[in-house]
Amino acid sequence: MSAARVPLAYRDSCANLLIPLNKCRYNEYYLPWKCEDERHSYEKCQYEEFKLRVKKMDEIRAEKGGARSNWKA
Repeated sequence: MSAARVPLAYRDSCANLLIPLNKCRYNEYYLPWKCEDERHSYEKCQYEEFKLRVKKMDEIRAEKGGARSNWKA
């Protein structure tokens, strides 16, 4: 990932899709109608990862009886 110059903030489980997307974007001069398949795959991966994080947070909240960790009453 360092050879592909992927920033640390983007090195997650979807980084394997980001590398070809960035190469395509570079080769196609960042034209918005190019690289649609790569972009869609990357965004879908990001969404699925987001859903997993939400599910995990809901499970943690259920263990605490619905209390939020950042809520101050």
